[in-house]
Amino acid sequence: MNKFLLSNFLLLLFISCNVDSEECCDNQITEEVFQDLGYDKPYIYNNIYFGRNKYIEFHPGSLPIIISAPHGGDLIPSEIPDRTYGTMVTDSNTKELTLAIKNAFLSKLGKTPYVIINNLKRTKFDANRDSIEGAQGNIYARRAWEEFHYYINESKKMIQQDFNYGLFLDIHGHGANPDGFYDMRTWLGYLLNKDELQLSDQELDNEKYQDKSSIKTLSIISPENFIDVLRGSNSLGSLLDSLGYKSVPSINDPSTNGTHYYSGGYNTQTHGSAIDGSPISSIQLELPKPGIRENSLQRKNYSESLVITLLKYFKVHYNIDL
Repeated sequence: MNKFLLSNFLLLLFISCNVDSEECCDNQITEEVFQDLGYDKPYIYNNIYFGRNKYIEFHPGSLPIIISAPHGGDLIPSEIPDRTYGTMVTDSNTKELTLAIKNAFLSKLGKTPYVIINNLKRTKFDANRDSIEGAQGNIYARRAWEEFHYYINESKKMIQQDFNYGLFLDIHGHGANPDGFYDMRTWLGYLLNKDELQLSDQELDNEKYQDKSSIKTLSIISPENFIDVLRGSNSLGSLLDSLGYKSVPSINDPSTNGTHYYSGGYNTQTHGSAIDGSPISSIQLELPKPGIRENSLQRKNYSESLVITLLKYFKVHYNIDL
């Protein structure tokens, strides 16, 4: 091989090695290896834990209550493309409200619930959907989905160890209905749809609807029957209503009378006690913005009322003094 051919051969070899090296680096960036879920254990009360890039935030608690905010985030990282289908609307100020509820518990009891927050904007990631719709194929959104639900499941395990039973509350916000009407009531979702809520107490009070509901276990261990837990005088809705926060279902508003209503989503179904009788029951709270979410004073006042409500709720139904 003459010198000219040899030099060209070496040049091609050098270029080839550099290209391969660059491709290798690109692949390493694309194929990020995530740490195992739970690498940040043990979860210690009063500490705050974050998932990758602080997309998910976890506050371990000391009460048999879990509160999550899946739709209140505002982060829009470029590594996660916008979702192409599904609901994109942010439930404004629900992250701030969730933290206000935590602080209200701390002020009144010196103890706090478990809190899980999604800091990503809903256009990037939906934590209240299954992983396919919620993450839509992006590995970083999928990791956030895994972290969000992992922290909830770890909270449930710790509550079961300490209290046997507990309650998961998923915090959301609703706006104007499709027809333009703004319902000023809080919608409490138990996985019973608006038509089922219009049934009479006699029709609704049977195992079919109790099993379907997200409070199946709660209604079994409570000294009150299913209908009373759902919309009786000591139901969550009636207790909130007595403090000035009109809610449905409750004694005063046992149903929506057929108007638009959210009965509970993926989180309420997955982390409650419907069908399988998990020790943790769940309720989705769909809160109107006026009077509750608009400013810090409203959020503080509502949070204090929710704490008072849950103190009585746990005493009556769980026989637990928070």
